[in-house]
Amino acid sequence: MAARAAKESAKRSGVAPTGAAGSELLPPDAKSGGCYARVFVPPTYKTETEQVLEREASERIEIADARYETVKEQVLVKEASERLEVVPAVYEWVEEKVQVKPASKRLQDVPAKYDWAEEKILVKPAHTVWKKGRGPVEKIDNATGEIMCLVDVPASYKTVKKRVLKTAATTREVEVPAEYKTVKKKVVVKPATTRKVAIPAEYETVTARKLVSPAKANRIPVSAEYTTVTKTVMVSDGRMEWLPVLCETNMTRSTIMDIQRALQTAGHRPGPIDGIYGSQTRAAVRSYQQAKGLPGGGLTLKTIEKLGVKL
Repeated sequence: MAARAAKESAKRSGVAPTGAAGSELLPPDAKSGGCYARVFVPPTYKTETEQVLEREASERIEIADARYETVKEQVLVKEASERLEVVPAVYEWVEEKVQVKPASKRLQDVPAKYDWAEEKILVKPAHTVWKKGRGPVEKIDNATGEIMCLVDVPASYKTVKKRVLKTAATTREVEVPAEYKTVKKKVVVKPATTRKVAIPAEYETVTARKLVSPAKANRIPVSAEYTTVTKTVMVSDGRMEWLPVLCETNMTRSTIMDIQRALQTAGHRPGPIDGIYGSQTRAAVRSYQQAKGLPGGGLTLKTIEKLGVKL
């Protein structure tokens, strides 16, 4: 009798009961403002390919004959040499800045600055409560469980005004620049040097028969041959899982219209674009989920994300 009374009290207050089965009655890691439903997530598969050896790698030998060609060659008659040549220095007049008085610093007072500031003081902190979701997607088919919504109750504040110190009084250093004067002097731009002048070598052209490539045996590798075998492997089993869904608590007319347009674009017929989640729109959602391999059981946020609709 006490347990039944607790359940009735929980129904009237809009908060789900807790107890030994609390982990099954409420979704784990729920976010504030979200609605959730237990749905069946189908098993997933992947295709794997494997290479099977049909013929091992080998090699074959081909004999290539020697090749010759008649070429014209340059024969050295006189070797290259070099001679030294003197390059005189280069001068020019330049102006140079000479420091007369070095840079220095002096201290300068900087007064304090004040300002008026407003500050928000917390009166009552924000908190959340669990409520049952109600709406056209509360129960869609046998794969949909009970919908629970975690609703925000915002914090309350009041504003007070006070005078605060913006910057404290201090001192700062002021740079006093150095003083310079300009003088003129003659400087070496490029010192005297010597350079080497190359005297090129002398050649004569002669005709000769030249071996291009000697006779040789070429070993040509023959690649192994493989056959590709394809097989399907299960990645994960089917399971029941809490998934985020839309319900009357977090559903808007404009969101449903966006979903209907996305379903229509994807080739599934949602009926009129009227913002009403009726039987035609529900059928189009189920059809889209089956085509894309998505979990069924309602208008899940995974389905909405796949449709490209932003909440």
